[in-house]
Amino acid sequence: MDLVCSEVTERVLSAAFEVHRELGPGLLESTYRKCLEHQLRLNGLSVRCEVPIAIRYKGLAIEASYRADLVVDETVLVELKAVERLLSIHEVQALTYLKLSGLRVALLLNFNAVSLRNGLKRFVC
Repeated sequence: MDLVCSEVTERVLSAAFEVHRELGPGLLESTYRKCLEHQLRLNGLSVRCEVPIAIRYKGLAIEASYRADLVVDETVLVELKAVERLLSIHEVQALTYLKLSGLRVALLLNFNAVSLRNGLKRFVC
């Protein structure tokens, strides 16, 4: 993983920890997404929200079939959850979005965890 992705990843995690410290667990995913988006922008990062991810299959193009929650500085894909616990399906979803997006790094963040450290996964392709 190159230095740029590493720096952006650390800045995203720092912003996510700040949002989680302020709000705690128990809110809707959409609330965390808006607050994290705001915090990332306050921290000087560029953010795109609900980024369309196209599917290409043997000449068939299905545009905007899926949406990544956030793409930060065009290098890190961020998927947010607010669930009791992360399941393997959440990990598979993040990995699939990462592969389809062409990016190299994804973060899966579960804001419903009591400690956000226990609700995060980092993926590198």
